[in-house]
Amino acid sequence: MRKWLPLLTVCLGTFMLLIDVTIVNVALPDLVNDLGASLSALQWVIDAYALSLAALLLGVGSIADIVGHRRMYIAGLGLFAVSSLFCGLAPGPGTLVAARAVQGVGAAAMFATTFALLNSSYTGRDRGTAYGVWGAVSGASSAVGPILGGLLTEGVSWRWIFFVNLPVSVIAIGLCLTALSDTHPPRRVRVDLGGIATFTGAAGALTYALIRANEDGWSDAVVWSLLAASAVLLAGFVAVEARVREPLFDLALLRDRRFVAVLLTGLLLTFAAFAAFTYSSIWLQSVLGMGPLGAGLTGIPLSVAAFAVSAGLGRILHERRPDRVISLGLLLIGLGALLVAALVHGSARWPALLPGFAVIGLGVGLVIPILGSVSMSFVPPQRGGMAAGAVNTARQLGYAIGIAVLGNVFAARAHTILAERDVPAAAQVAHAVAGGGSRQLLGASEPAARPALDGALHAASVGALQMTFVVAGTVGVVASLAVAYLMRPHGGGGGAEPVPAQDHAAAIGPAATPATS
Repeated sequence: MRKWLPLLTVCLGTFMLLIDVTIVNVALPDLVNDLGASLSALQWVIDAYALSLAALLLGVGSIADIVGHRRMYIAGLGLFAVSSLFCGLAPGPGTLVAARAVQGVGAAAMFATTFALLNSSYTGRDRGTAYGVWGAVSGASSAVGPILGGLLTEGVSWRWIFFVNLPVSVIAIGLCLTALSDTHPPRRVRVDLGGIATFTGAAGALTYALIRANEDGWSDAVVWSLLAASAVLLAGFVAVEARVREPLFDLALLRDRRFVAVLLTGLLLTFAAFAAFTYSSIWLQSVLGMGPLGAGLTGIPLSVAAFAVSAGLGRILHERRPDRVISLGLLLIGLGALLVAALVHGSARWPALLPGFAVIGLGVGLVIPILGSVSMSFVPPQRGGMAAGAVNTARQLGYAIGIAVLGNVFAARAHTILAERDVPAAAQVAHAVAGGGSRQLLGASEPAARPALDGALHAASVGALQMTFVVAGTVGVVASLAVAYLMRPHGGGGGAEPVPAQDHAAAIGPAATPATS
């Protein structure tokens, strides 16, 4: 079983960095009480991590191609562990937010090297199994985060959300030193500092704009200023990459419609599958009165389904046409979200979410492992960090875009329903409902008006949640069709013969040859 130690090493890091995206959500009320900060200020405990992770993935991945994937992964683990310690010891919100931002840097170093490390450790059917297990861990992590966070927060303290990372990081570093190897030695090339600066700035400005839009609305001038800055920086990035000898990102890849489809999958996968979870949690906790642990447990069907499909079918999926597998997975994600929208209604309770979540999990289990494998087939092995960074950047941006867009959908639909029921200040009330403030609204209302307001808030939250999942489901279905078209074999044919993962690109037609510097 020694041959699976590299897989265990990579999965430990992946599990830690992905659960830390969502594990803090359920602990925010305790953080407010202990650190004496406002809930909106501590929202940056979540956002600082997401911002640094999304902005740095591509740059860190490119640097890893130069200094070595194993070395970068170990550095990421060490930085993640140290910053987790500072998070757990934080005396105030400022220290906690800063430590979370640094934690995101460590997470980016790990996430950007996972595919390259798996590719260098396994070949053939073993590679299919490795990607399947990694996909199972990756798909289940986001849903496990709130459950583990609820257990630690309610059972011990919110600080153990971060302290628990320390022993796991030590074990993972020990495994790195004994089980991982870099088959591709460090390259003696210049770091593309211009590309790193412009892309990191563009991704950071875009992510921050989406975070701010979700909090302050799209009418905020700062949001549009950040979007404009992101566009300018992105144009600068393209100009830099077109001229530099050792580019951060090989623009030739964008001329291949199949690699564009891979990036589109990463972007829309997290939008359709995970972004709406934020608003189902709001409905469960602020309207139905469930605790954080109970709300987190509703994600178990998604986690179990994703894990079972990825781990159980990884080797089989590895030998199938990737365009068909990815398209089917996205379709299941879309249909699962639409099933949630159909089953959630005025008198619905938490069980209404479970069938749709299970179908979403099936789709996630199909897409995630093969997405990583096929993305690596477009680049030479020594540029694996670049490919992984690009795909995982798309995943993180898709989640941020999904949170912002679906937040506006939720608030707009809630506003319409509240206005139809003649609730005073319907726009402000809808914004409060979207932020999980239904119970505070009821507590501040006059006792005589409370029953009518309670009914209106229930109706608004359910209707808004339905519309949120309708949009998420539509995105999943449209993504399925778009990916099927973009990844179709040249000539419209497509043989049915299975192909190994290292030949995925060849299986769906000849690829544009990327520059190998």
